Amino acid sequence: MHRMDEILAYNREFVKNKSYEEYLTTKFPEKRLVIVTCMDARLTELLPKAMNLKNGDAKIIKNAGAIITAPFGNIMRSVLVALYELAANEVFIIGHHECGMTGIDPNKVVSHMKERGIQEHVIHTLRHSGMNLNRWLTGFDNVKESVENSVDIVRNHPLLPPETPVHGLIIHPETGELEMVTDGYLHLEARG
Repeated sequence: MHRMDEILAYNREFVKNKSYEEYLTTKFPEKRLVIVTCMDARLTELLPKAMNLKNGDAKIIKNAGAIITAPFGNIMRSVLVALYELAANEVFIIGHHECGMTGIDPNKVVSHMKERGIQEHVIHTLRHSGMNLNRWLTGFDNVKESVENSVDIVRNHPLLPPETPVHGLIIHPETGELEMVTDGYLHLEARG
């Protein structure tokens, strides 16, 4: 049986048994939070539990490394939509120790792409058209600095609602311990 068949079989039982009922909520986050965090599989259940979040409490945006690189990219757009249209009023950027984006080698990633069937001419065309694959595939060397950089992009965004606290944290992927990198409330007070 393929993985998709297993998932669909399970899903039929999930719906038939009304197992979804315990997860019913609205599209508006109860705790009014928007969280940008890493897609690391260890955080799927750990992060919400470590933050005392249940289904419906927060908007959680995941990507590789919890990195916001482009002020007008998809991640920042999602943050702004959560703040303006979905009743969120605080932002949390949460990186984690032992992240796969730490020290990632873009050349190695491109090599893996080729091993998995991407043709050299495709890589060449992308590079020739101005796509900086090395920059696009680069991670970070220090998770604390990465969180600080992402927080700065959000805090300094021209469309961020004034007085929005933007916090930066690091979570340990085994224990769930949260480490404060930057406190959004203190930043607003100092600015104020």
